[in-house]
Amino acid sequence: MGHDSQIAAAYDPAKKVHDYSYVFKYIKPYIAEADLAFANLEVTLAGSPYIGYPQFSSPDALARSIKEAGFDVLVTANNHCVDRGRKGLERTIDVLDSLAIPHTGTFKDSVDRRENNPLMLYKNGFNIALLNYTYGTNGLPVTKPNIVNRIDTAMIRQDLNKAKESKPDVIIVFTHWGTEYESLPRKTQKDVADFCFENGAHLVIGAHPHVIQPMEWRKETNQFVAYSLGNFISGQRKRYTDGGAMTKVQLKKIIYAADSSVTAIDSAGYFLEYNHRTPRGKKYTIVPATDGDKKNKQVILDSASRAAYDLFLKDSRALYSKHNLGVQEINKLPNQNLTRYRILLLTTKQSEDPWKILTSQQHYIHGVDKKENDDGTIWWTTGAFTSEERALKYLQKYQQEHPESKIISY
Repeated sequence: MGHDSQIAAAYDPAKKVHDYSYVFKYIKPYIAEADLAFANLEVTLAGSPYIGYPQFSSPDALARSIKEAGFDVLVTANNHCVDRGRKGLERTIDVLDSLAIPHTGTFKDSVDRRENNPLMLYKNGFNIALLNYTYGTNGLPVTKPNIVNRIDTAMIRQDLNKAKESKPDVIIVFTHWGTEYESLPRKTQKDVADFCFENGAHLVIGAHPHVIQPMEWRKETNQFVAYSLGNFISGQRKRYTDGGAMTKVQLKKIIYAADSSVTAIDSAGYFLEYNHRTPRGKKYTIVPATDGDKKNKQVILDSASRAAYDLFLKDSRALYSKHNLGVQEINKLPNQNLTRYRILLLTTKQSEDPWKILTSQQHYIHGVDKKENDDGTIWWTTGAFTSEERALKYLQKYQQEHPESKIISY
């Protein structure tokens, strides 16, 4: 989010520019480690004047810092998406497009919606369909021909059916729902989540209450829901609102043939993070709880903020320990080495179909990804490994099918 206090804190009077890099300074390794990182953009990028509550418009610098922090995809359907009317909605889309940030949930017109709803993503051999809906727009009208996805079960069913036509490995639904400041989901949220699951969704991720709500990993049905992740970053300072959670879901996929594969949730957990406001300069920064007490004491220096940080963690852990289903806190620090290793299986030209070669016998347990090169060739690789040692472990296995296989990194 982008409250007035955040906009003021990001302004550099000497350079006369806004800079949000400090916000993500400590959380960046967690975001960058993910193969795909998603977030809810709950402001418009409508240009000057920059305003917070109740009708938000943040500087474009916020979007640039979001990308630099490692976020790959943004959802934009929420109760503030038309705060600045048609201009605000369309300019937000234009700014995200200029930064090459994929997005969905709000659309300039029906053509835009048809092309980006669902938003199809391809990463590490996984085809992912993304949908996004909001309960409303604070009573503000959506100006034609703009479209905002609303939580309507008939529409959601239609969109999920369209998504399934693309045969994705995973369908993710982001929902803006619930009641502000309530720590438990209402029946309406549970009903919508169940409806999405019954119609093909695998993950449902919620926002809007501004406080965290429970998560459920339904292992027997291969489904995951986070009813609310709270405030990733905002200007709200009262108890329960001064922080949030990041959920980390790992997927596994086994490919048997070009049209035969199995995808499942391999693990699901969460990180807690606190929204710290420095006493001097009033700057905002996200402090991950996983970094530990000693390191965070070097960031959170004043006693009042330290007490608020401790209380947020205590409240959050108490809620999650009582109400979460199969989802535990992750205490492992992120991998600081962001180099990724892949096994290059083969190289083809644009016109060549690789599947006759790729699916003869080998089971590609790490997925198959492609990288298009400037010379018109395509590299077909396995999904990414975080260490060369782990890639080497599987290289010999893949060389049985593809003798020319080798490890590459980028």
